[in-house]
Formats: sequence, structure tokens, C-alpha cells
Amino acid sequence: MKLNTLAKTVVLGLAVLLATSAFASDKGSLQVREAIEVNGQRLAPGDYQVRWDGTGSNVEVSIMQGKKEVAKTTAKVVALSKAYDYDAAVVDHASGKATVSEVRFAGKKYALALGAAEKAEMNAGSTK
Repeated sequence: MKLNTLAKTVVLGLAVLLATSAFASDKGSLQVREAIEVNGQRLAPGDYQVRWDGTGSNVEVSIMQGKKEVAKTTAKVVALSKAYDYDAAVVDHASGKATVSEVRFAGKKYALALGAAEKAEMNAGSTK
């Protein structure tokens, strides 16, 4: 009986560990094919590393090219209904500039909504 309980505890522990590991990753890659902006910083076409740090859904994001940080912003980790097949950036062209609003990662069911944490704080502080 004790062996059965121990086995269930180990399986449950592994399940919790695997479930939390989906959000434990703190880096991903991004290939930029056109000039874009992240938090007012221009990124030329090329390969970049996206790194984030923070607990919970609000994180600090750094866009790296090699060892050099080329842009920094805040983001909100958002759950997606499905994992994407490839890394991608959602680019907003409405302002006349190509601005990144979200970064999605291959095989992950979450994305980074860039600047979303700042927008949420601004909306919470408004007196409408």
C-alpha cells in the first residue's frame, strides 16, 4: 500500500514539474525580416534572442543581438489556445511604423504581449 502511495506522489510531482516547465523557459529566438520597432528602438532585419525575466505574468523583456542588448520593454505572458509551429512576431503597422506587439514561440502555448503590462497599469490608473 505504501509503495502505491509513493508511486502516486512521484507521478503527481512529475506532472506538476512538467506543467510549470512550460512557463519556466526564459528565452526564445526571433528572426526579423523587415525593420521593426520595439519600445521605440529600431531593429534591423536579422536574428535576435528574446530573453525575459520576472515572476508571474508581468516580465521584463530584453531583445539581444549576439551579446548586445538592442531593445528592452515590459510584457505580459499570455496563454494561447494552441502552440505555434514557428517563432513569430505580431507586427502592428497601424501607426505608420512596424511595431512589435506580440512575440510567439515555436512549440509553446504562450506568447509575450509587449508593452501590455504598461498599458494595463495606465488603464488601471485612469479616472474614466
